[in-house]
Amino acid sequence: MFKKLFGNKEKVEQLLAPINGQVINIEDVPDPVFSGKMMGDGIAILPEEGLVVSPIDAEVIQVFHTKHALGLRTKHGIELLIHIGLETVNLKGEGFEVHVTEGQRVKAGDKLVTFDIEFLKSKAPSIVTPIVVTNGDLVEKIEKTDSTQANIKETEILKVYVK
Repeated sequence: MFKKLFGNKEKVEQLLAPINGQVINIEDVPDPVFSGKMMGDGIAILPEEGLVVSPIDAEVIQVFHTKHALGLRTKHGIELLIHIGLETVNLKGEGFEVHVTEGQRVKAGDKLVTFDIEFLKSKAPSIVTPIVVTNGDLVEKIEKTDSTQANIKETEILKVYVK
């Protein structure tokens, strides 16, 4: 009744693909930390090129010194981790170039990181890139894309409903 009278005040965050590539279920990521959702729930993409853009308007809250991952916070407080490849922390930043700094505000589609995809393929166990919500306590539910292909700024990969 309240929603009917006053309108739906539901808070929803819509994330667009930050990478062009094949969509993979988080449960199928070949790393138990991600597949077991220990870091949080989300989706993964097998990149076709070495470009990562922001999936949503957000603040950059963490840039790992090894350049392989970064954290974003959306306007409703949802925190996202974009982790490029698996065990890529061991590369100590080699093959990555970060284009943002902590505290910077970004818009959906802004360039975050570029990476040498061939170098990563040769040095990392996998280039699968998980995109996860790390503060699931704020989440009512997550709807995931049923698309098998992700296209930057086009494919909505996640819809996050905030409590």
